Amino acid sequence: MKCDNYIKLTVPALSRNESFARAAVGAFVSQLDPTLDELGSVKAAVSEAVTNCIVHAYADSDTIGLINITSRIIGNKIYIKISDKGCGIEDIKKAMEPLFTTKPEQERSGLGFAVMESCCDKVRVSSKKGKGTTVTLIFTVKEKELK
Repeated sequence: MKCDNYIKLTVPALSRNESFARAAVGAFVSQLDPTLDELGSVKAAVSEAVTNCIVHAYADSDTIGLINITSRIIGNKIYIKISDKGCGIEDIKKAMEPLFTTKPEQERSGLGFAVMESCCDKVRVSSKKGKGTTVTLIFTVKEKELK
């Protein structure tokens, strides 16, 4: 199916950019006229994915890494890819378990992936140790009824 529209955004992995990424993607998907709940779900999932990059991907690096965000609209579906070139995830299945965290000393809740899954139709995660991680968030915006 042909892509109707897309955006690409790259931001430094700084906590102050999480709200910008959330707002930018939210503004982009607004062209589909989502409900407030649908828009809130998109923004919450993006926020969690970007925060995971900020907290985990470049934690052992001396430099500030980059977070790449691509959002595509195909019909009434939204595909959002959030990727980094950081440390990668050693065990994706374990990382996606609710309450699992590699940063308990930072009072991390370990709910990032659980929140993403509760907001999206589908969450895909691919990662290679030392090469980075890509999280794909998939949403369907309900078609509006004509009155």
